[in-house]
Amino acid sequence: MPSATSVLSAYASFAGSMMFVRSIANEFIPEQLRTYLSSVFYHVLTFFFFFLIRYHVLTREPYLLTFVIQEFDGLTRNQVYDASEIFLRTKITPNINRLRITKAPRDKNVSVTIEKGQEIMDVFEEIQLKWRYVCAESEKPNPNDLYQPNNVKSEQKSFELSFDKRHRDKVLESYIPYLLRKSKQLKEENKVLKLHTYENGIYYGGDGNSGVWSSINLEHPATFDTLAMDPEVKQGLMEDLERFVKRREFYKKVGKAWKRGYLLYGPPGTGKSSLIAAMANYLNFDIYDLELANLQSNSELRNLLVATNNRSILVIEDIDCSADFSDRDTDQQADQCYNRRQPETKMTLSGLLNFIDGLWSSCGDERIIIFTTNHKDKIDPALLRPGRMDMHIHMSYCTPKGFRLLAANYLSIHKEHKLFGEIEQLLQESQITPAEVAEELMKREGVEKSLGGLVELLKRKKIEQNEVKDDEEDDKGTANEEQKREKLEIEEVKRPRRRNCRGRGMRLRRW
Repeated sequence: MPSATSVLSAYASFAGSMMFVRSIANEFIPEQLRTYLSSVFYHVLTFFFFFLIRYHVLTREPYLLTFVIQEFDGLTRNQVYDASEIFLRTKITPNINRLRITKAPRDKNVSVTIEKGQEIMDVFEEIQLKWRYVCAESEKPNPNDLYQPNNVKSEQKSFELSFDKRHRDKVLESYIPYLLRKSKQLKEENKVLKLHTYENGIYYGGDGNSGVWSSINLEHPATFDTLAMDPEVKQGLMEDLERFVKRREFYKKVGKAWKRGYLLYGPPGTGKSSLIAAMANYLNFDIYDLELANLQSNSELRNLLVATNNRSILVIEDIDCSADFSDRDTDQQADQCYNRRQPETKMTLSGLLNFIDGLWSSCGDERIIIFTTNHKDKIDPALLRPGRMDMHIHMSYCTPKGFRLLAANYLSIHKEHKLFGEIEQLLQESQITPAEVAEELMKREGVEKSLGGLVELLKRKKIEQNEVKDDEEDDKGTANEEQKREKLEIEEVKRPRRRNCRGRGMRLRRW
C-alpha cells in the first residue's frame, strides 16, 4: 500500500502534466478540432465503461438457490422426484456424456436417464435452471427396501435444482406445477397397464412400485367396441365413466371421496371379466384384483387400500361368497356395526364398509371399485346402497344385438345373413351366454359351418331348457298335490272326532 505522500505527489504530477498538455492544445489546436476530439474521447470512454459493466454482469456468479428433491419422503416415495425423473428424460441433449439405460422384464421399451453427477440445463420463462442427479452411498440400509440384506450399502438418490435466488417464488409457483403436469402427461402417454394381485402377504416381484402387490402387464384386448352386451347399457356405462373422470372439482366441492362403485351381476359367462378389462383399457387405469378370502383382518384390508395407486380399478369378485361376515345379521345391525370399532383379528362387514365409503376410502383419488356376483339377491343390502355400489349393471344372456356383434368380431359378418333370423328367434326362446356363443363360433372354419353349428346348439339348448322347465312344473305340481293330500288327510282326521263327540253327547242326554 503506497503512502499518502507518494499518492499526493503522483496526483500533483499528473495534474501538472494535464495542465501542460491542455495549454499546448489551446495554443496549437484550433477550437473546432478541440471540440471534435473532446466529443470522440467522451464516446470512446462511455463505450469502454459500458463494456466493462456488461462483462462483469455476465461473468459474475449469480446468487444461487438449490432445491434438493430426494427419492423418498420418510417411508413414501416423493412424487416430485418421480415427476422430475420422467420430465428430465425429455431434456437429454447430445452434450451429456453419460446416460443410464434400464429395462424391466415386463417393460416394452428401454428407459434412458442421466447418470449420477451429470447436469441438465433448462430454461423456463427466461429463467436459467440447472438440474444435477446425485446418488450417494450410505452405510445404513435403506428402510424402504424390505428385501435388501442388512449388510448391503444403500443409495440415497436425489435431484438438485439450482437457479438464481431472485426467481424462487416463480419456480415454486409456476415451474414445479408445470413439471408435475408435464410428467403426468408423459406418464399417461407411455403407460403400460398393470394387473396387480395379492395373496396372503406373499410378494412375487413385479415392478416394485406397488409394495405388497405383485403385478404383470395387462394385455387383455377387450374394448367397448368388442363387448357383446346391450348397446344402451354399454353407452350409459361409458357416459358414466367419462362423467366420473371429469368431476374432480365437483367431488371436492360436495365433500365426497373421488371414487365410483359398480356392481356387475349375472350368470357365469356373460362377460363380467371382459367388461372390467374394457373399462381399464378405456380409462387407462391399472387393475387390482383382490380376494377377500385371503385376508385375515380389517387392518390388512386397510394396508392394501393404502398401497393402491390413483387412477386404478379395484376388483372384488364373487362378493356374495368371498368372505364370511360374521357380524351381520340384519340391516339395522349392519348400520350399527359400521359405526362401531371391530376387533382387528378378523375380517368383518363393518371393516369392508369402512373400506368402501368410510374414512379410509378417501386415501386416494380417481378410483373405481367393482364388485361381481352371480347372485345379486345373496348380497347384504348394506353393500348395495348408493355410495358403495353406485351403479348396478346386469350382465344378461346373449341377445340378438349381442350376437350380431359377436358375428362381426369372430366371422367378419357385417351384413345380413340368411341364418340370422332363425338364430335370433332361437336366442329369444332359449338362454345362452355370450361366452358359449363365442366358443361355438370358434369351433369351425367358414361362416356357414359356424352359424350352422350355432343353430344346432341353440336347438339343443331350447330342448334341454324346456325339459328342465317341464320337470320343474311337474315337481311343483307334485308338491301342490302332496300339500293338498296332506291337507285333506288332516281334515279327515279331524272330522270323525267331531262326529263321535256329537254322538256321545246325544247318548248322554238320552241316558
